[in-house]
Amino acid sequence: MDRLTYKLAGVDIAEGDRFIDIISPKVRQTFRPEVMTDIGSFNALFKLDINRYKNPVLVSGTDGVGTKLKMAFMMDKHNTVGIDLVAMCVNDILTSGSEPLFFLDYFATGRLKPEKAAEVIEGIVEGCKQAGCSLIGGETAEMPGFYAEGEYDLSGFAVGVVEKDNIINGSDIKAGDVIIGLASSGLHSNGYSLVRKLFFDIKKTDPCTFVKELGSSLGDELLKPTIIYVKAFDLIKDVVRVKGMAHITGSGIPGNLPRIFPEGVCAVIKEGSWPTPPIFQLIKEMGNVPHDDMRMTFNMGIGYIIVIPEADSDRVIFTLNESGFNSYPIGNIEKGGRTIRYA
Repeated sequence: MDRLTYKLAGVDIAEGDRFIDIISPKVRQTFRPEVMTDIGSFNALFKLDINRYKNPVLVSGTDGVGTKLKMAFMMDKHNTVGIDLVAMCVNDILTSGSEPLFFLDYFATGRLKPEKAAEVIEGIVEGCKQAGCSLIGGETAEMPGFYAEGEYDLSGFAVGVVEKDNIINGSDIKAGDVIIGLASSGLHSNGYSLVRKLFFDIKKTDPCTFVKELGSSLGDELLKPTIIYVKAFDLIKDVVRVKGMAHITGSGIPGNLPRIFPEGVCAVIKEGSWPTPPIFQLIKEMGNVPHDDMRMTFNMGIGYIIVIPEADSDRVIFTLNESGFNSYPIGNIEKGGRTIRYA
């Protein structure tokens, strides 16, 4: 037989090196002053400025994009899912009140195509810029025969910091507090298994089909990136007392908001107190999806929740809306058993 090389087996080291050359200038754009190592090291060093903190606590989180990646493959559009990846991680660690410091990614594919992979990294870079954190490292894995041609998977890892005395954990949430909902851009990164089953398996819809109700093609709507809420929190953190925050992902408001409740309280959510993006009504009607399933699968237009004292409600909503983060008073905290009730 002819000589067998690693390249013939499906792994092209030269293409991997070219990929690093392509993305390095973009990644360096995210570097904060605390970054101590350049791209290509075995590890990444980040010097925490201890003079800024009295008692710093590191906060970490990891996540992926899920089957939303299938939309990127179908549309051959890869520069937004990286924003989703960062958002799913930093929005989680933000709920403790932490400042995102740095991010690492994992990109795996069957055969590396540097230009396409670079589009993905562009999205991660953009997400890190929006979050104010550094993209300090990652792993690119080329695994022949493991993924379908043209497909890849993503995961990410974020680290932030918060003063121990400033940790937000919901422990002092009490009856009378107000629930502020921040608008989502749409589906964000959850519920795509149901969405793909409905539109592409059952309805056989072409993702490039223009949908009047959406004002765009179906594929473009389904690729809208997840909103990163770091700057929204920065606007209010020193002005009002934030008691609790929840990132509304899979399982919706009912599955996520109670995670921050102390014993003895529940939430009453006011139905119709915020505008629901058209994509949710389209899914409900086309799939005849039960209302409870919609609530438990999707964010229904609210991507992030902040719980604050009632006296601060108007000021917070005004501040957020003025800065482009559409927000609404969507409910109240009452005495109860760590549940959600709609009214």
